[in-house]
Amino acid sequence: GKTIQAIALLLHERQEDTDSHPPALVICPTSVVGNWRREIQRFAPALRVLVHHGGDRVRGEDFVSSAQQHDVVISTYGLVQRDVEGLGQVAWSDVILDEAQNIKNPHAKQTQAVRQLPAGNRVTLTGTPVENRLSELWSMMQFLNPGLLGSQRGFRDQFALPIERYQDAEATTRLRRLVGPFIL
Repeated sequence: GKTIQAIALLLHERQEDTDSHPPALVICPTSVVGNWRREIQRFAPALRVLVHHGGDRVRGEDFVSSAQQHDVVISTYGLVQRDVEGLGQVAWSDVILDEAQNIKNPHAKQTQAVRQLPAGNRVTLTGTPVENRLSELWSMMQFLNPGLLGSQRGFRDQFALPIERYQDAEATTRLRRLVGPFIL
């Protein structure tokens, strides 16, 4: 359902804005690149898709030019880190992270690379926003809405420690109020 909702968003944006629309970037694990391409072909065949993956992928100015001729570019977490300079040259309408728990570590190079990408809209898709620690939620929200949950240290002091260590109901309620409007 999450993939279909993201595709519906992309279709809606392009139907609302009939002028030239910047491409969207989908970043996903390598194992689901083909699934994204098939789902777009099935549910939104009018969208022009470029898969940016593999050793023969287009790079540099050729990539920027090619990306701008497509509606959706699909790439992987591993390549974002390697190709961040080229990916960063495109003004993306949307950056959509599938299996967004891949950016749960805010210090990982791929997380830092993803945060550098310019985007009009940012979307994360995940069935597990918190696998082990609340800091994972902070990392995803920092991509979506930088600064919403404060600094990493402030989040740890105000939310993570009180909730994880002391099951603080008030801190839990405050955190839910903050992130609730951004979670489906």
